[in-house]
Parts: sequence; structure tokens; C-alpha cells
Amino acid sequence: MSRRLLAEFIGTFWLVFGGCGSAVLAAAFPQVGIGLLGVSLAFGLTVLTMAYAVGHISGGHFNPAVSFGLWAGGRFGAKDLPAYIIAQVLGAIAAGGVLLVIASGQTGFDAGAGFASNGYGALSPGGYTLMAALVCEIVLTAGFLVVIMGATDRRVPAGFAPIAIGLALTLIHLISIPVTNTSVNPARSTGVALFAGGPWIAQLWLFWLAPIVGGVLGGVIYKVLGGAGQTEQ
Repeated sequence: MSRRLLAEFIGTFWLVFGGCGSAVLAAAFPQVGIGLLGVSLAFGLTVLTMAYAVGHISGGHFNPAVSFGLWAGGRFGAKDLPAYIIAQVLGAIAAGGVLLVIASGQTGFDAGAGFASNGYGALSPGGYTLMAALVCEIVLTAGFLVVIMGATDRRVPAGFAPIAIGLALTLIHLISIPVTNTSVNPARSTGVALFAGGPWIAQLWLFWLAPIVGGVLGGVIYKVLGGAGQTEQ
């Protein structure tokens, strides 16, 4: 279990540092900024690379919503949920702290301006409402779980799951960055919002509630859809 939890810590650290780091440090960098497309790809690559690196150790969740979804889908034991979620959140916070140290090396940097945090209403990149953010996060997280469970089904050729999962997360970001700055992951949201402070922390509740509801929904959908051909994580 200690190795599994360390793998979840490292994997979630990489996801938040790589994904949010691309948004904070590189998205709008003068002349060579990677923009929305680059940030979307960065998040997908973090999951793809760490799923191959440590997924065989812990199952490669890196996300409380994924852990809840796999539990709802019959792939993950309830007794391990608290430990996994704690490891994921700690990894995300550690990544946020390291990213803050790096970003603060630039004159005029202000974490309170957002720090790649998620939001709705006035804090939404596109000004989308709470309801729009709620629906977006639930639907996309549910879809993410369907992809994860389908790609890791024992009837599917082995070895390709991280590619499908990474591309799914890229697609999710391409859709929803304008709406919420894309969460689908409560640990990712927490890891940067704690450093952004104030209003960003006040909206964290939605980015725990919606992804977990969506994850459970997706897990149940695939449990019904996939039947007996599932692989225990």
C-alpha cells in the first residue's frame, strides 16, 4: 500500500505540475505561448506518461473522481478510497507549491489572479454560470470514467489504455477550458486554489462535488454497459 500511495502522490504531482504549470508558465508566453491547445495537450500528456510510469503500481488514478468512479464501477475497494484521496490531494498541493516558487521568480507575478484555478461566474474564463459549470464538469467526468473503464477492460488489447485516457483528457480540456478552466479532478483544483486564495477557494466545493458525481455516474454507466468483462484495478 505504501508504494501504491507514493505512486498516486507522484502521479498527481506530475499531473498538476505539468498541466497547471503549462497554463501558468507557458500558455501566454510572449511570441511562443502554447495557448489553449498546448495546455490541453499538456494535461493529456501528464496522464499518459504517468499511467505508463506508475499505473501498474497503483492503477494510475491521480484523481479522487477517478477513484470514486472506479469504486462505483466495481473496480476499486471502498477501504482504499480515503488513503488514495489523501495521497492525491497531497501530491497536488506539493505541485502547486513548487509551481508557486517557480512562477514567483517572475517580477509582478500574482497567484491571486488565478494561478490556473477553476471557477464559475466571474471566475470562469468565459463568464459561464454556476449551472453551466456544474453540468459541464459532471458530463465530462462521467465520459472520462467511461473511457478509463473501457480502455482498461480485459477484452481490450493490453498496453494502449494510457493513450486513450490521455487523449480523452486532452479532449476534455479542449471543450471545457473556456467554461471552468477544466477541473474533472478535485485534487487538481485544490492544489492550485489553495495558493490562489480567497474567491478561488470559495468555489472549490463545486470542483469536488461535480467531478465526484460525474465519476460515480460514469462508473455505474460502464458497469452496466461492460458487464462481466471488467478488470479489477
